[in-house]
Amino acid sequence: MPKNPPESMQHHPRQSLNRDARELDRAGDRDRHAPASAIRVPAGLVVLVGPPASGKTSFVRALIESGQIDAEAVVSSDAIRAELFGTSPTQAEPDAADARIFEERDRRIVARLATGRSAVAESTNVTPQARQRLIAIAGRLNAPVTMLRFDPDVTTLLQQYTERGRTDLTAADVHAYAAAMARDASADQLRSEGATAVHDVPGRHQATTPAEAAARFSFA
Repeated sequence: MPKNPPESMQHHPRQSLNRDARELDRAGDRDRHAPASAIRVPAGLVVLVGPPASGKTSFVRALIESGQIDAEAVVSSDAIRAELFGTSPTQAEPDAADARIFEERDRRIVARLATGRSAVAESTNVTPQARQRLIAIAGRLNAPVTMLRFDPDVTTLLQQYTERGRTDLTAADVHAYAAAMARDASADQLRSEGATAVHDVPGRHQATTPAEAAARFSFA
């Protein structure tokens, strides 16, 4: 990575001051409305870790709706896939498509971290290999890494998968992701990989709505 962000990431000084003022105003609003006991998440890379249908998207949506984060902060591999290839999986070879998707994801994350803004990496990230790529990006930009774990029991996970009617995954796929989560994504494992902080996000299995879960955090 170059020492300075590329020209496309640089801003006119007055624009930067205005943007920084707006960011401070939003941060102040978030702090005033956040409970005193809320878990503070510093500006940096936020990595969501959990199987499909574990509640990551609902949680992120609740954060946006409550003003905790801006929609632009969320970098979703599924959203990028839809942007690049639409809904048809036959528009590109799987390996080539995945390479393009994650290259674009990394580019968007770098663009935000390089200017001191937070980036929320919304994908499953249940394997060490997937997380290593993200941790390396944050390391190059000296950004802290907060990992948020979504780990419902398998019964709840399958119920949520069924409710969402996803056709790109099978129940067997969901079981496989859940097994990988149990095997490779414990809180201790995430810390050993370089996470600055690790927090579990409650969900339906703790009788917690996405809005209630979002209110337990305060994002810088």
